[in-house]
Amino acid sequence: MMPAIRFSYGGQMKPTLDSDLLRTFVAVADAGNFTKAAVQAGRTQSAVSMQMKKLEDMVGDSLFERGSRGVALTRRGGELIVNARRIVSLLDETAASMVAAPLGGPVRIGIPEEYGRAILSRALGAFAKRHPQVDITVRYAHSGAQIAALAAGELDLAVVFEWQDLSGGEVLMHDPTVWVTSELHHMHEERPVPIALYNRAGWCKDFAIKSLEQRGLAYRVAYTSDTNGGLRLAVTSGLAIAPISRSNIPAGCRELTAADGFGDIDSSNVVLRRNPNASGEAIASMEEAIREAFTNR
Repeated sequence: MMPAIRFSYGGQMKPTLDSDLLRTFVAVADAGNFTKAAVQAGRTQSAVSMQMKKLEDMVGDSLFERGSRGVALTRRGGELIVNARRIVSLLDETAASMVAAPLGGPVRIGIPEEYGRAILSRALGAFAKRHPQVDITVRYAHSGAQIAALAAGELDLAVVFEWQDLSGGEVLMHDPTVWVTSELHHMHEERPVPIALYNRAGWCKDFAIKSLEQRGLAYRVAYTSDTNGGLRLAVTSGLAIAPISRSNIPAGCRELTAADGFGDIDSSNVVLRRNPNASGEAIASMEEAIREAFTNR
């Protein structure tokens, strides 16, 4: 029997909102489609439709707008989804904490800087609530250094970019690198175009510079940095354009497309690798937390 959440408005008890209904509501909102949500929930489409009709009757308003391509949240649905996600997340965290015994020991993680705040913070937050006794070490570095550290036994888990040959690691997402410009400064219109690059030659020469040369674009290196944050700063301050993964384009900036005379620099996959000699439940649990954070980004 799933727990039920009761809401009271102005001292008047409203009908019980079953958490199972809220879980299905979140699944439909995420999938944008009743059929896909039914598959994910292991139910029939008619069962999901009946659940959502019941929830709409309880709320007293429509939660979805139906269209030819699926469903979208109404204004009322948008208001409910915030609390629904919070409730479902809290129930999942509570269930996990009751089932899993707290783990201990060290976990060493390598990850690109650009996924630190958006992805790793989410993974660490969920992990720390379940396993507060685990000692976590995080290393931010470029993919070549992370791969070397993994091979040397200095890391247990590494999230890296792979551009050509796949290692057999788990692909977490496809995130190509693109040229990015400031919407305020328009540095891409200058000739030669000022570019910001990492201060390591391999990838920059084989991909970033090559993409400009293939399009016959004159350029000058106006800025170098050893971090993604440095490249983002170069773009937002109007010093140069820079190669940045599509998912990490800063606010106030945009991707330079073929219409601008540019295009994708590479076709990066973000891959999770695990040290084959690293074992233990803490490492396996962290691996799952990272996987979930990318899935729910």
